Amino acid sequence: MARRNHTVELGYIACDDLSELGAGKEGWLVENPNLLCALDTHSIALANRSTVLVLEWSNSSDADGYRTRIRPTLSPIEAEYISAVEWLVFDDIRVLALGTSCGYLLIYSLGGDLVHKQLVYPGRILKLRVRGTNRDLKEDASSEEVSVVMPGVIARFNGSDIQSMLRRWQETQTQFWDLKLESRHIENSGNFSGRLPYQLWNVSKYGSCADAAITGIMPPPLMEVQSSQRYYCAVTIGHDAVISAFRLSEDRSRSLVGAILSKVVPATFSTIASFSKLIWRSDQKSEKRPEPKPQPFARASPLTCLKDHPRKGEKLTLSPSGTLAAITDSLGRILLLDTQALVVVRLWKGYRDANCLFVEMLVNKEATVSSSSYVEHVKSDYCLCLAIHAPRKGIVEVWQMRTGPRLFTIPCTKGSKMLQPTYRFESSAASPSSYVPLEVFLLNGDSGQLLSVLSRSLK
Repeated sequence: MARRNHTVELGYIACDDLSELGAGKEGWLVENPNLLCALDTHSIALANRSTVLVLEWSNSSDADGYRTRIRPTLSPIEAEYISAVEWLVFDDIRVLALGTSCGYLLIYSLGGDLVHKQLVYPGRILKLRVRGTNRDLKEDASSEEVSVVMPGVIARFNGSDIQSMLRRWQETQTQFWDLKLESRHIENSGNFSGRLPYQLWNVSKYGSCADAAITGIMPPPLMEVQSSQRYYCAVTIGHDAVISAFRLSEDRSRSLVGAILSKVVPATFSTIASFSKLIWRSDQKSEKRPEPKPQPFARASPLTCLKDHPRKGEKLTLSPSGTLAAITDSLGRILLLDTQALVVVRLWKGYRDANCLFVEMLVNKEATVSSSSYVEHVKSDYCLCLAIHAPRKGIVEVWQMRTGPRLFTIPCTKGSKMLQPTYRFESSAASPSSYVPLEVFLLNGDSGQLLSVLSRSLK
């Protein structure tokens, strides 16, 4: 009986430009900690400390697809470098979001134009997460967001605010197509689009985090007056605490004294400054631009913490609904966390340096009976699974969630990386039947840069 092939070859990204990122050396894709990858449905962005290369994969190793290079303006004084990269996809708008080691969020068009620049918080941005919490959670209102993860800090941008800004930018590009954004006068927040509103929280109570994620909306604490503000749950992992959880509030809670000082001091200072100008008639304007300042932290209330020295949390990945999180640690274990009950529901051992991604597979027998006829599958036809890439074992395993069996194992050659396309912000005109399941891709850096995808069906 022929062995089942669980991967489908898609194309190649091999080109001479990859040599700038280290291609040609064995293990160049996985061994360089400064090499970042972000996947879209038909393109991939590869970034080192100073350059982003965007490639469109082709069906053959000889064909050349679309490619572009982005070189952001970074501060040489601060030795600033690119520390995170992610796609932002809104219907017909596709841009790249970059995080820097100095805490700046940069948004670039695929033409290499700077669309937006904004300081989030001084420090290195570890990861940019793009996700929506309206897929599985039964909430009255959906929540699509871009979160910025930093050591001990997490920020949240509303997806609708970013989309509105990009729409305004798109309209400006249509009217002034030959005007480069780089030539515009960059304000404190970045450019013509103004400052994007966001929430900022300090989640370093149990130590600096190595990774974090906002898992979704949660109810307010007991004995607290109901209000219109939202509360979010955040899970962090790090060296001091393997797992920590926080309730994030939109309210910047302060003491009565702090609230009074925040109102009185700025008004007093403004009055004194105005009086001084009247006395000295100082009409001269300072040409030195003020340094951008981060906004104050909102309230983050600790919920729970798991400390298990010498175990250290390393990487975290969320399910589409945010109700499950797969966490890898320094002892080669993988923990499956229920983010609502905040309990570990499953544990795998012997997976050092593993990477995990959630994937949706067609395991419903009725949905896969007829392979000859086209069937437009709905969400209920798919089952949530966890793909575990164990590079030391040279395999990829797929396990059914939450406590289901291992569905299959496939060999994975050395030098491969497991990737997943970024979340696409939903369109109001999208059809309910046009459900796009989570998929997992394998990129091989050493063997011709072959890109393949795990098959959705198990039969």
